[in-house]
Amino acid sequence: MKPTLDFLAQAHDPRDPSPWLALYLDQSTPLPDPVKAAWLADSSSGSRQYLLPFLRPLARMAIVLFQVCKVFVPRNWSHSRLLHRLLAWGLKRFVSPEANWLILRHFHLGSQVLAFIGANSPVPVETSPLEPEDLDALKDDMFLKHDLNLFNFVIRLNQALRAKGLELKKAQTVDFSMIREPGVRLEDMPKGPLNFLDLQSAIELFTPLYQLMLTDNDFWRAANSLQLDETIGIYAATLLDAPEHLILVNNKHPLVPLSTLRAGHRLVIHGLSTEMLHSLLVKFRAAREAGAAGGHL
Repeated sequence: MKPTLDFLAQAHDPRDPSPWLALYLDQSTPLPDPVKAAWLADSSSGSRQYLLPFLRPLARMAIVLFQVCKVFVPRNWSHSRLLHRLLAWGLKRFVSPEANWLILRHFHLGSQVLAFIGANSPVPVETSPLEPEDLDALKDDMFLKHDLNLFNFVIRLNQALRAKGLELKKAQTVDFSMIREPGVRLEDMPKGPLNFLDLQSAIELFTPLYQLMLTDNDFWRAANSLQLDETIGIYAATLLDAPEHLILVNNKHPLVPLSTLRAGHRLVIHGLSTEMLHSLLVKFRAAREAGAAGGHL
């Protein structure tokens, strides 16, 4: 199943060029065509164009109000299981197939990227992969576990390196065995009459719920896990000796915590950064396989 891209069906008008067509045809960003098509179909939707501008300020106001309310509740007040059930329910009933597909892909790709770094480190580090097969699997605290995995991985990797007096460097023989296309399919995503909400609108709506139903520590950590995009990008670039690709992974400096009010927008950047980093790893793997095949001719 491929997303419907209206701008591909229209003739190119040089006096009124489609920005979506330009982004789709551009090859400077390393994304597979199906992913780019889903991303642009979602981004060019009516929900993204007309609904998001109203939802975003309301969602950010809700974050502020919920923060005030949480001053009066116990510090460890949390309902993570209920939160994830609400998120799964909302995704299944109101979010577009393209957005749901990209969300499920994100868990798989993030797990593969961490496994790649862990396997190619001078001191191999085990990871805890998250590979949900469908939206119902998200009920198992999947979003919270994803955030915890990032911080735990950075801690374990650097503890292991420090204990051995080593540092991350270019891998002599790179293991790409964990890098593959996830098994989740766009055609399996819910397509009901109410599944219209785009990815960015959905994230803006769900972020205040995340803030309300988790502890302050969990929410703050989740928001600032997004700044580890640069950290993970540096690790991968170091192993591949390809620092020029870091320009594609940008979610603010990891040592400078930002306000949680922009967490929704930055979460979208986080998803896109993960897609591009994974795509780069796929390209490096393909280039190595092509070189190995050429050597046997």
